[in-house]
Amino acid sequence: MNKQEKLALVESALEEFYGDQQFASSLREAVLYSIHAGGKRIRPYLLLEVLESLQVSIIPAHAQVAAALEMIHTGSLIHDDLPAMDNDDFRRGRLTNHKVYGEALAILAGDALFLDPYALIAQADLPNQTKVDLIANLSLASGSMGMVAGQVLDMEGEGKYLNLEDLQTIHANKTGKLLAFPFQAAGIIAGLDENLQKKLETVGELIGLAFQIRDDILDVTASFEEIGKTPQKDLQAEKSTYPALLGLDEAKVFCNHTLDQANTKLEEISQLVEFDKEPIVKIVESLRIDG
Repeated sequence: MNKQEKLALVESALEEFYGDQQFASSLREAVLYSIHAGGKRIRPYLLLEVLESLQVSIIPAHAQVAAALEMIHTGSLIHDDLPAMDNDDFRRGRLTNHKVYGEALAILAGDALFLDPYALIAQADLPNQTKVDLIANLSLASGSMGMVAGQVLDMEGEGKYLNLEDLQTIHANKTGKLLAFPFQAAGIIAGLDENLQKKLETVGELIGLAFQIRDDILDVTASFEEIGKTPQKDLQAEKSTYPALLGLDEAKVFCNHTLDQANTKLEEISQLVEFDKEPIVKIVESLRIDG
């Protein structure tokens, strides 16, 4: 199954969940505005790609889990852009949710996207214990043990000096946990043992760290057209970033070194279980800066 086919399954899962729901039309419109904003869908794509690399045939239930993950991510972007948070007018090249629908409805659209995913996973045609494990891990990755905690630490760090360890703690939670979940989820669905699940999770954590370093670099080097949002927002907010702490060149080196570690871990996994690492390596390589 190619990338377009995988992402089409995710889109179908999202459409089926929201298509026939009888709820406030304004809420549905605000939710779908951000869902259809044209993101890369890297998190759901990773989940389905890792599953297939583990020789698991993709079924609609897997796409529902992947769609649930994308819903959480999209809700986080809506909230992240709010005036009380990062206060951005653009996301993915168009106006942010609160700029179109107002702050109150944007907050509620984000709330819906944080809660609806658990119903979607619960409805999936998967073993009950698998669904419980997926829901538990997605909740931990998203809430006060993961993404939300990372956002709080990120806000508290504005205008302060943070060392490398501090930065990594923030981003391990704010960005890393939701990028580690696709690997966790694939391991759970594939029925891998705890050791292999942990190795897969580590790959996701490394990719999450590299993803954040790359995002920090692009914030200071890329244009609005390239990143689809206001550049140099981190600078304006006086946030500690990898380029600010390490310098731009060293941040690029750190990003690429982190990706090297992810590739090493993928090779380890391929020696322990039937696992085609090449599609994941290709994704890893796409995150490199300057090569």
